[in-house]
Amino acid sequence: MKPPDSTEIAEIAELLGRQPQGLFEVVVRDDRGTARVIRNHPILDTGQPMPTLYWLVSPHDRLVVSRLESSGGVTQAEEMVDPDMLAAAHDSYRAERDALISNDYTGHRPSAGVGGTRVGVKCLHAHYAWFLAGGADPVGAWVADQLAERPTGFPTERDREERDRRVQDRSP
Repeated sequence: MKPPDSTEIAEIAELLGRQPQGLFEVVVRDDRGTARVIRNHPILDTGQPMPTLYWLVSPHDRLVVSRLESSGGVTQAEEMVDPDMLAAAHDSYRAERDALISNDYTGHRPSAGVGGTRVGVKCLHAHYAWFLAGGADPVGAWVADQLAERPTGFPTERDREERDRRVQDRSP
């Protein structure tokens, strides 16, 4: 992993609203050259494990994915994505992250898959960040599809009708 230069550190600090806590590299930029996704080293400067390898730093991306999450996106993604594909994605993410840690490192290591999740979906942001960086993440792909249909991240009328139908189906 190539260490960031002072310009990248300043840019990421501004996007995060705080100083980065460890080594990172910008892996996805938008058309204007602004960082969208960073890849974190799995061990922070303090020695603390960092389970989230890919981090969504674009304010726009964070906003629209937050809207998608707040409208039930995590539950919807878990319902729509094949569990075996999701498990394979977690395994692949873990392997990629673990490969960045030196074999002779003896401290605590991050565990689990995307964003530190062992099973299922915890954070659409982490899945989408990995997908944007080229990861084979079915949840990230699902997020991208959803944002293509509703670029603001807000639910559409169709989404509300589907939610109402699911609630009715669960009624006694």
